[in-house]
Amino acid sequence: MKIRFFIAILSLLFLNSQAQKTIPCLIKTSLGNIRVELYPEKAPVTVANFLKYVDNRLYDGTTFYRVCTPENEKDRKIKIQVIQGGDVPEGKAFEPIPMETTQQTNILHLNGTLSMARDKPNSATSSFFVCINDQPELDFAGKRNPDGQGFAAFGRVTKGMKVARKIQEQKDKDQYLIEPVKIYSISRMK
Repeated sequence: MKIRFFIAILSLLFLNSQAQKTIPCLIKTSLGNIRVELYPEKAPVTVANFLKYVDNRLYDGTTFYRVCTPENEKDRKIKIQVIQGGDVPEGKAFEPIPMETTQQTNILHLNGTLSMARDKPNSATSSFFVCINDQPELDFAGKRNPDGQGFAAFGRVTKGMKVARKIQEQKDKDQYLIEPVKIYSISRMK
């Protein structure tokens, strides 16, 4: 009996040590708060980049400025739903980072996934987005970007998807919000 108990305790300790460590952050916006968790073990480069902006308070005072909705995506062949923000002022952005694809990280673009915006591969700096509903066309081999590399997912929303959806519902012109939603701050949570 004691041996089984001992084995059970060792198994729990081992499983606990193998659990993915996450870094919780809080995004405070003019429409409410969004809690996210970051995955530094799966996407170390992307998480380190995001945290550089967080720790230097460079996201404070930026906005969610772009939304992709069923309405404003209706003419696109490959449709997505996201809210995009965190575009820091020119001259304050850090160097672009190497891209960690979903094929490398196994973090898929599901509802609430946090991911880096980019033009070409290895061009992401500060701008990020949150997926509204599952967005498989943003994963590696997805068709949203012609290069097929997808986007670098690195975390997910743990609380506040109602706020994310509220941001997506704001009035836009050609995907850009008429009144961008203020990001008061993004900070690590203890």
